[in-house]
Amino acid sequence: MAYIGNTPADKFLTLAKQSFSTSATTSYTLDSSISSTQDIALFINNVRQSPVDAYTVSGTALTLTSATAGTDEMYCVYLGKTVGTVSPSTNSVTNDMLSGSIANSKLVNSSITLNGSAVSLGGSASVDNTPSFYAYLGSNQTISNATDTKITLDTEGWDTDSAFASSKFTVPSGEGGKYLFNFSGKTDLAIDTFAYISVRVNNSTVVRSTQGTVKPNATGNALLNSSVIVSLSATDYVELFIYQNSGSAQLAYANYCSLMGCKLIGV
Repeated sequence: MAYIGNTPADKFLTLAKQSFSTSATTSYTLDSSISSTQDIALFINNVRQSPVDAYTVSGTALTLTSATAGTDEMYCVYLGKTVGTVSPSTNSVTNDMLSGSIANSKLVNSSITLNGSAVSLGGSASVDNTPSFYAYLGSNQTISNATDTKITLDTEGWDTDSAFASSKFTVPSGEGGKYLFNFSGKTDLAIDTFAYISVRVNNSTVVRSTQGTVKPNATGNALLNSSVIVSLSATDYVELFIYQNSGSAQLAYANYCSLMGCKLIGV
């Protein structure tokens, strides 16, 4: 039957993703040719890499600043490219798109009853991004030279599950999963020296920030920050550390050194 206007859509569009088989190299090949580092979002071990600083592209050639390891997980999302799918992309359906009733068996908790005012959830159901916490350094702390020093996070902004104590976050029982952590710091530096801030899980470094460097003929502070997503199990604990190599002990500044984290839902 003839109609007026554009052809009705029979597909949805979603961003294309490419996963890489990693090894000890800096050179990889993209599935599609791109013209700018901004055309892709590159992730290594779930940490998004900074365009130009961490990698460059030329057509299908992807070149990393530092070589990966065979144990690394690396993938990219093509921000300027979409592909057709026969079903909506994940997390794209909103309440306004739903009509009619949904079978009880299709719900995660099959004993859910909705009657306009009462909701009964069978089993254990998370409804927000908790556990969640925010803690920071309340007063200046001395950082030894050329040593990873644990930051004393002695002041809490919030702690939903009372899981933060003694400058560390411990995953409560039954709350294992993926967690997002944002962390920052500030420390003094001397000429031609550097510093970085890092997150440790069970006293093993997971990720550290890009080095904050003081240039020749200058002294001052290094402002450091980064974020990471990690998979944690119950009783795993997370701590914050700072490193500086200025040649002598320096200060980590109060209020600038902080760690914030929350559990991610649906990942």
